[in-house]
Amino acid sequence: MDLNFYMPTKVIMGRGCITKQAALLKEYGTRALIVTGMNSAKTNGSLQDVTEALQGQGIAYDLFDRVMANPTVACVYEGAAYAREKQSDFIIGIGGGSPMDAAKAIALLAVQDIPEEEVFLGKFAQQALPLVLVPTTAGTGSEVTPYAILTNTAGQTKTSIASPAAFPKLALLDAQYMKALSMEVTINTAIDALSHAIEGMLSVRATRISDSIARQSIQAIVPSLVTLSPDYNKPASEIPAQVREMLLYGSMLAGVVISHTGTTAVHSMGYSLTYFKNIDHGRANGLLLPSFLRFVMKKEAAVVNQILSAMSFSSLDDLEALFLRLLGERERITVQDVEKYAGIAIKAKNIMNSKVVPEREDLIRMYERSLNIV
Repeated sequence: MDLNFYMPTKVIMGRGCITKQAALLKEYGTRALIVTGMNSAKTNGSLQDVTEALQGQGIAYDLFDRVMANPTVACVYEGAAYAREKQSDFIIGIGGGSPMDAAKAIALLAVQDIPEEEVFLGKFAQQALPLVLVPTTAGTGSEVTPYAILTNTAGQTKTSIASPAAFPKLALLDAQYMKALSMEVTINTAIDALSHAIEGMLSVRATRISDSIARQSIQAIVPSLVTLSPDYNKPASEIPAQVREMLLYGSMLAGVVISHTGTTAVHSMGYSLTYFKNIDHGRANGLLLPSFLRFVMKKEAAVVNQILSAMSFSSLDDLEALFLRLLGERERITVQDVEKYAGIAIKAKNIMNSKVVPEREDLIRMYERSLNIV
């Protein structure tokens, strides 16, 4: 048996953990750069908790709150320049996947001289500013991965940069910040996390360890996911605290999984839906995942049955019914869109990470099955 498992991030979870564990922040320096989106960290209370923790430890801080959804290369280079200007000792990223991914890229680029046109070439040295992440959604698991997903304008897609140096030193998980989310965001992010766990089991890089963690993730997410209401007008504050906690826990576990396995064709296909149609990343995964599982089932039925068993589902029809209830009507795309997206997806590196590698025609059929073609 050959195994290689590396997980350097210290994870602390619990209500009020930022306040309770504030002394840990002193390990990383005397001046922090806080990286957030434009609003959410302010409204959900996480930014206030972090700044009060820093003040209590006598740590100076600056705020970079200009991260947009699906952050651009220009955004993270701006943040890296700001970190250098302020002589930041470490980075604290607060938010969903976009601010956390931006924080990772900023931590790398603040200490490495990489031209913008080479940022996706993987030429990173093993150095970065220390990184602390505070997730305020349960979806990406970015708080425990070495990946940062950025908008690749030249490639008309989203592309990851990866380096062991981008692993966070510390992840602080408090599900109370999820109370401010909408029901729609809660559902989309939970499906993203579930997709990570499932794709980890469908990856050629899967191991016994990653599969074991993936099953635990699935068993945490699915029972919570089935309790969520498809009424997007309902506030997520109505979701019981235990459900939010299990979604956050499952998302973190799924992040550990993909930090070792990477993602698969589902992400390759979903990026075009996000880039061109502005479909939320988690929703895009949810639309595509059942079709990909049916495709894999033809050649790797055993692994799909293991996934179904972890979900306590008897067939893929059960998963499809759950996603249909939670996601509602599928988006419309044209035949021309399908051809274009399949052409982009087939070139993505995630494709070859799949245990069953689809051809371009397979991708076309999966898009057609997953969306309304007009």
